[in-house]
Amino acid sequence: MSYETHANGMNPLNPAQPLNSPPDVQTIDRAAHPQNIVLDEDSAVTKAEKLERHGGQDDFPEPVAKRIKVTASADEEASGNGESRSERRKGVAPIKPEFLVYPPGSGHDRGTALRDDDAAEGAAHEPSQQNSDTRGKRKEKSKGQNTSRNFGSSRDQVGLCSSRMTRPEFSPSECQYGEKCKFEHDLRKYLKDWKRKDLTTFGGTCPIWKAKGRCNVGWKCRFVGSHTMEREAEGGRPELILTENPEVNDLLKPEITSTGIGTLNDVPHQAKSDLMKRRFKTPKADAYNKWLDTQSQKPEDQRDHQASNREPDLENGVDGQKHEKEDNRARYVSPPFLPSEKRKIYFGPETPVLAPLTTQGNLPFRRLCVNLGAQLTYSEMAMSLPLIQGQKSEWALMRAHETEATPPTLSTTPTVVKEYENARDLKFGAQIAANKPWQAVKTAEILTTLCPHLRLIDLNCGCPIDLVYRTGAGSALLDSQAKLDKIVRGMNAVSNDVPITVKIRMGTKDNKPTALKLVERLLYGGQDAYVYGGGGSGVAAITLHGRSRQQRYTKSADWEYIADCAALIKRLNEKGDELADTVREADSRTQHAGGKVYFIGNGDCYSHVDYQRRLSEANVDSVMVARGALIKPWVFEEIEKGQYLDKSATERLALVEQFVRYGLETWGSDEMGVGTTRRFLLEWLSFAYRYVPVGILEHLPPKLQDRPPAWRGRNDLETLLGSDNYKDWIKISEMFLGPAHSDFKFEPKHKSNSYEIEAEG
Repeated sequence: MSYETHANGMNPLNPAQPLNSPPDVQTIDRAAHPQNIVLDEDSAVTKAEKLERHGGQDDFPEPVAKRIKVTASADEEASGNGESRSERRKGVAPIKPEFLVYPPGSGHDRGTALRDDDAAEGAAHEPSQQNSDTRGKRKEKSKGQNTSRNFGSSRDQVGLCSSRMTRPEFSPSECQYGEKCKFEHDLRKYLKDWKRKDLTTFGGTCPIWKAKGRCNVGWKCRFVGSHTMEREAEGGRPELILTENPEVNDLLKPEITSTGIGTLNDVPHQAKSDLMKRRFKTPKADAYNKWLDTQSQKPEDQRDHQASNREPDLENGVDGQKHEKEDNRARYVSPPFLPSEKRKIYFGPETPVLAPLTTQGNLPFRRLCVNLGAQLTYSEMAMSLPLIQGQKSEWALMRAHETEATPPTLSTTPTVVKEYENARDLKFGAQIAANKPWQAVKTAEILTTLCPHLRLIDLNCGCPIDLVYRTGAGSALLDSQAKLDKIVRGMNAVSNDVPITVKIRMGTKDNKPTALKLVERLLYGGQDAYVYGGGGSGVAAITLHGRSRQQRYTKSADWEYIADCAALIKRLNEKGDELADTVREADSRTQHAGGKVYFIGNGDCYSHVDYQRRLSEANVDSVMVARGALIKPWVFEEIEKGQYLDKSATERLALVEQFVRYGLETWGSDEMGVGTTRRFLLEWLSFAYRYVPVGILEHLPPKLQDRPPAWRGRNDLETLLGSDNYKDWIKISEMFLGPAHSDFKFEPKHKSNSYEIEAEG
């Protein structure tokens, strides 16, 4: 559905100030096939995604937001007025007739908006339609509509030298590059000729200065007029200086740094330099990897001898097994590396989890979700090798906000888990991907050394991206269970008190799930577990996405299979002692939280009804939310309150404003920071527009896989927020960030093959 805006460009936030048309619309229209540009600041996963893509009224009156509480069963569909309604059609959002643009059955559709998630993401796995009739010829893999996504750049025409950025006009500080410096040193010339004029949004006041007392980008701030004054210097010369907000306590004012406000896990430049030059010491990982190499070099018959001697003695019955256990215990030699005692963590019904989301799972969005009730968060997936090499773009993914370092909010249950201390717990965990044990082990030690604010380290075993899969990382580990087991054990051995968890899929191929076998192996070890000390891998929690890699989004998540895995884990948790023998007997150090391994389900959670149903029917400990949070981030608020929240358009726009504020605090309020904030806002809006307000639906609950016919909102602003036209998304961004930079470009993801690749679930 496209929303055609008025010619007068009315701004709903400030009617007196009209909205200008996006300055680069014509350029964007021509960008049907933009150049394949990989940005330096992109993380490794984002770079891989770009490469894989080769394969009305004048004002806005707002009603008070309605709160629709469902007191009936999940399957019961409430009716507001008791009138008869049409039957619910599979795959189609049940919108009330009065909000439809076209009458039912008219044959009109939404064009590209009807393109399904799986069709967009799965195009690389299917032959191109234009080649489908070609026989006897080599078929080329479908490349999609675009070869990459190019966002252009947002920079000052001539930049201000960093030696002048936060200092008074006549500061004696000298530039270390002297006359060779290519940046501007004359402050007044920079402000007059090279810097774009100040923004008038947020009342013309810098959000960072207002909240924190000082602005960390100084003269480069797009709101610099709000924290600038002129004073009389020596000799009577007028001098420009930066001011601080007197209403903010000095203790709350941040240091003037290049990083965001209130961020944690900021790795020092020297540490990244040492990593890049291979000078960073990882003694535990080096020793473990060396020992692992010696084990792999042993003859196969020598490694398998002990395991073969541990088969149950069926002829002699229980007595024979008892004597066999005693003999094997006598021969057992403890390995030199076992995991240290881990910090106890907790997953439960009151801890809904925000999934790790590439690109969209950035710090401002996670912060927004935490404010709305998300209890646990993850970083975007980071590749282990770039972390080891000290790449700045990858280490930026490890940053967390201070709100993510607070403990999750739990029920009043006195003892949730034995020895669990809620005060020591926090919300933020890091997710990494690795294809070799040495990489994962080394990364685990580096992370626990440099990032003190980590709840856990999660190993991604479900990423379906082709370039990740072909290297042996991500979902490829599902077919290399021995390697995966080895990786988890190694990470546990060097991660100090930080627990290790894994996120998996059902398997790599349709109709051939392997998760049940993998879960059992992770909990109680395989035939070669004796080499590492016996027992399980020490994994603290397992998250299962109820889809295969091959399936992508062609079908709904298989929660029946997730329930089967949950039942298996429950049996293994409860009957571990009965299953123990000398091959699989668990060492206390390999068992987390008193032997309990948590199990989290993931897939198609879009409401509190979905959440509660999964908890009760699948018997999982908690549910991870991915796409549902991108489309409707207040899903966590619904889960907490146990009811639908029919957010008004004004409330939803307020969330956009909140995201923008958080973005400016994270990336800065200078030209580059505004451009970065705009880019990630548009990335989020490319999901958020798919939300159909609860108040215009005929049937509940809403379903994540449903696609709506063309619809209009209850007012113009609601229609605008539901527009699938990316030009309208840019117009929304201009309400808070002003006109886009002339070099800024944005291409919506629904024109590419990887539309849903970032959100696993």
